[in-house]
Amino acid sequence: MKKTIIIALMAILPFGAFAQKFGHINSNDIIPLMAEYKSAQTELEELQKQYMEELDYMQKEYQKKEDDYIANRETLPESIRTRREQELGEGQQKITKYYQDCQINLENKSNELMGNISSKVLKAIQAVGEEGQYVCIFNIADGVIPFVSSTLTIDVTEAVKAKLGIK
Repeated sequence: MKKTIIIALMAILPFGAFAQKFGHINSNDIIPLMAEYKSAQTELEELQKQYMEELDYMQKEYQKKEDDYIANRETLPESIRTRREQELGEGQQKITKYYQDCQINLENKSNELMGNISSKVLKAIQAVGEEGQYVCIFNIADGVIPFVSSTLTIDVTEAVKAKLGIK
């Protein structure tokens, strides 16, 4: 009797696996269409523009000091010449540090904004997965999964777009 039940279960289980639904999306087709993404890009461009304007100002001020030093260095006493050279060196270091800080700030801001967008997309994917009773939804944009059969999985990109209010 136990053998019959076990054999029956083993025969039925594989058929249940075929009834399971798997989906796939390409987040690269979704994220650029989101209003949040466009807003994030604008915000990052504005921040970068502000940083570049300040950097340009710093470089022009430095260039003025350097030009003045070069024009007058032969007539300056040794102590003043040494102090100005030191100031120029410090000015160059200040510009370099500011540039590096700007790059770090831009990267952090980008990660923050894109993290919020990714989180919103993930929630939409999860909602589509639960509503559609999918076992798994693969994101083919990540490149983590080397192959997803488009004939054995269902493309749910449009459903996720709809969930996000994207047309």
